[in-house]
Amino acid sequence: MSTAHVGPGDYSQVPNPEQALKYAIQHIVGDRVEIIEGVITPVSPTWAHERAVDLIREQIGPRMRELSLRAGSGNLDLPGTENFYVPDLAVVPAELAKAEGALLPEQTVLVVEVTSPSNGDTDRTVKRRRYAQFGAPLYLLVDRQERTCTLFSQAGGLGYTRVEGPHPFGVPVRLPEPFQLDLDTDEF
Repeated sequence: MSTAHVGPGDYSQVPNPEQALKYAIQHIVGDRVEIIEGVITPVSPTWAHERAVDLIREQIGPRMRELSLRAGSGNLDLPGTENFYVPDLAVVPAELAKAEGALLPEQTVLVVEVTSPSNGDTDRTVKRRRYAQFGAPLYLLVDRQERTCTLFSQAGGLGYTRVEGPHPFGVPVRLPEPFQLDLDTDEF
């Protein structure tokens, strides 16, 4: 009996390469990684990056508690694609925050990405398009290189149809329903 040789890039013996890849990255010990358009990318934010995320979390925290929402950087799966994201911040209903596995962008209330020099273009274009395609209702892009904030809403298959911004840091950004609050961007 002969054993078939499987060479690099030959996934013919793998029943579902997308699921296998997503399973594998979730089990990498010690590192958080995401898959962006099929490329495995480490997630290693700086303190300045995390500071911006923390400032957002502090501001929306009281309203989140009123609405029974939770925030974190849990995994978001984009089924049928080679994408598996670890957003800087995702706000979801409290009951979904108990999930052990990944959620879908459509299950979020708000997704926030904060750019870094190494990933700015990905957050500005690829993730914006994919979050819209997969139904994330609100996508807040905090662009630290451009020093602007942009809120995208009204998701659809071709992208977001409503864009608020870019607003320079220092100009409040209005988060619509369910938040109904102005986000202070002075310290981003």
